[in-house]
Amino acid sequence: MTKTLLQHAKRIVVKVGSSLVTNEGRGLDESAIALWCDQIAKLRADGREVIMVSSGAIAEGMKRLGWTTRPSAIHELQAAAAVGQMGLAQMYETKLREQGLGSAQVLLTHADLADRERYLNAKSTLLTLLKHGVVPVINENDTVVIDEIKFGDNDTLGALVANLVEADAYVILTDQKGLFTADPRKDPLAKFVDRAQAGDIALEAMAGGAGSSIGRGGMLTKILAAKRAAGSGASTVIAWGREPDALVRLSKGEAIGTLLVAQTQKNQARKQWMMDHLQLRGAVIVDAGAVNKLQKVGTSLLPIGMTAVEGDFSRGDVIAVHDDQGNEIARGLANYTSSEARQLCKKSSSEFEKILGYVAEPEMIHRDNLVLNRS
Repeated sequence: MTKTLLQHAKRIVVKVGSSLVTNEGRGLDESAIALWCDQIAKLRADGREVIMVSSGAIAEGMKRLGWTTRPSAIHELQAAAAVGQMGLAQMYETKLREQGLGSAQVLLTHADLADRERYLNAKSTLLTLLKHGVVPVINENDTVVIDEIKFGDNDTLGALVANLVEADAYVILTDQKGLFTADPRKDPLAKFVDRAQAGDIALEAMAGGAGSSIGRGGMLTKILAAKRAAGSGASTVIAWGREPDALVRLSKGEAIGTLLVAQTQKNQARKQWMMDHLQLRGAVIVDAGAVNKLQKVGTSLLPIGMTAVEGDFSRGDVIAVHDDQGNEIARGLANYTSSEARQLCKKSSSEFEKILGYVAEPEMIHRDNLVLNRS
């Protein structure tokens, strides 16, 4: 099972925790970051896409500011994040460039991924970066959020990113070997869990509370993050971040850490999510040529094949695609609002900028965001 899941994973989200990135708060661990970047380069050379979600901005900022204990005041935490983010981004950029890889800093908040339009914008940006061979390095935008600093963690952010880009696997590198039936630091009878189902309620009882004083995430947040990642079909591995060549060995099918298996395959999860939308915001009517391309060729839906628009919807809403007889042939995420879509009917993508003043995407619905109705 491990071999099947990890060997075939083409798009992988990797999250590393604060205690690893900052060597338990002593400052950015240059050698450790260099080793992870070396492994990322090997995965890239093997044809895989990697997105890094890295903690450590607040911890690095604390070190640069000379603070030995994590402050409780929000404005001080935000100041530490702003200071630390500079060093964090610089370190990843340097170490990835040494491997011949480009990098991009992406700061996100949970709110970015809760808003339909910002969700689509973030997804488009990340997929474009991957298309150009760039490694996105993501962190929570701690400088502008409040609740996320107090209660949040990058385990959850990593899972949301896995959902966002429809990753095949989510790897959480931590300071623990994986999941135990109890805290091994307190219970000598604790047994290691090498494999389980993501979302199994029994795992939450095993996980206990938060871990180090440097970061915010304990094993429980990782269990819940794995459950969230499984929602889009991504299985999760929780492994020790200092295990030699852990990412490369995992990609070759070696069993390292705890594997939490998603019960739904990626494509099934996407289709189910689309089909579960009982109340659609609207629909676009398409001509026979567009129907043929969607059903027989599997292309994206282009506005040139649209003849009419029904309803009132926003960018990012799930809408139906109807043929000229009113039959639903597909549904998907709209790249344009209903008012914009009406202007784009029967128009070529070369005309979009002249009509709207800008171009979001050449498609009304991208094929990756479209599910055909097989009934």
